[in-house]
Amino acid sequence: MIRKPLLALAGACVAFAAIASEPVTNVAPDDLQARQQQVHEDLYVLDVRTPEEFVGGHVAGAVNIPFDQVAARLDEVPKDKDVVLYCKSGRRAGLAAEVLANHGYTRLQHLEGDIVGWVDQGRPLEKPKDAAACVAALKGGQSAAQACAPE
Repeated sequence: MIRKPLLALAGACVAFAAIASEPVTNVAPDDLQARQQQVHEDLYVLDVRTPEEFVGGHVAGAVNIPFDQVAARLDEVPKDKDVVLYCKSGRRAGLAAEVLANHGYTRLQHLEGDIVGWVDQGRPLEKPKDAAACVAALKGGQSAAQACAPE
C-alpha cells in the first residue's frame, strides 16, 4: 500500500527534474524588443519557419534556418549568444530547440506567442527588398545576408 504513493512521488520527482532541467526559457516580446533596441551583441534571433514565411515578415534582425535544417547547419548558430527561437505557433521552435539542446546549446529562449503573438501586439516586421532572391538564397542554404537585406 505504501508502494503506490512512493512510486507516484518518485514519478513526480522525475517529471519535475525533467521540467526543471529544461534548457529553454521564455522571453516576452517586450523584453526581446527592448534588448534589440539596446543592440545586444549576445543576441541571436532564429526564425525556424520556411523561407516563404520568413520573407512575408520576420522579427528584425532574425536569421532564417528552417527547423528541419537546424541539425545540418549547427555551425551557423552561435553557442556563445542567447538564441531566441520562434516560428508560427511554437511547435517547430520547440523541435529546433531540442536539436540545439542535444548539441550542447544552453542559452536557448523561446519567443512567447511566436510570430503570431508578435504581430498581434502590433510589433514591427522586417521584410527583404527582394523576396524572390531571398527565398532562392535561403533555399540554396547560402548566407542570405545580402539577398535578404531589409527594405
